[in-house]
Amino acid sequence: MLYAMAATTLAGLSTGLGGLLGVLRRPGRRGMAFSLGFGAGVMITVSLADMLPEAMERYRAAFSPAGAAGAAASLAALGMAAALLLGRLVPEPRLFAGRGEEARVLHSALVTALALVAHNLPEGVLTLFSGLEDPALGLRLAVAVALHNLPEGLAVALPVYYATRSRAKGAAAALISGLAEPAGALAAFALLGGRLTAGLVTGLVALVSGVMCWVSVAELLPTGFSLGRRGDTAAGFGAGLLAMTLGIGLLS
Repeated sequence: MLYAMAATTLAGLSTGLGGLLGVLRRPGRRGMAFSLGFGAGVMITVSLADMLPEAMERYRAAFSPAGAAGAAASLAALGMAAALLLGRLVPEPRLFAGRGEEARVLHSALVTALALVAHNLPEGVLTLFSGLEDPALGLRLAVAVALHNLPEGLAVALPVYYATRSRAKGAAAALISGLAEPAGALAAFALLGGRLTAGLVTGLVALVSGVMCWVSVAELLPTGFSLGRRGDTAAGFGAGLLAMTLGIGLLS
């Protein structure tokens, strides 16, 4: 248990490491547009090229191909609806009167951080329980998750730093979103123990993939475009897509 929990915690802390790298230098408008696009590319790719296909593959073991696709699509749609509600519930920052640009960026950062918290919860559960069943498999999964979490930390820390001009707040936001990983793993172990079902984890994975896709399209990309740097936002999106595709391909 201790070994598996340590591996899960280190994987989560890598999000904080990505955040520390992100606050080394405050980006200008061009860099901010690029980073927002980068975050969207990372989140959409990990959702559509990793999480959703994994959920569909697991559902195929229990359902027909059409049933598996329908289950995964329905849960992703539910995740999108949850993300829409999340975006409306997160209040617009009131500390930035007269600084509409920073307020928009911070709002997107807060919604993104919450989406990544939702993403990290089942990820932490998978890492912990894999380590309990097979320590070698758990370690490989923890390394893969840690590398995936680095760009996620950047996606949270950079916009928070840009909006608040505080390195500490940017790094803290990334660290908190990453700590959801070991927290989710501990909570699942305490509440469910050995009764955690593969179906529950698969459902969470499909649900969160919808959350991340919606946040990317409804929050990150529009905010990047609103900075007047459409080309930089698009370039960041392409860079995030390529970086995460390479990461998934090398570590799968």
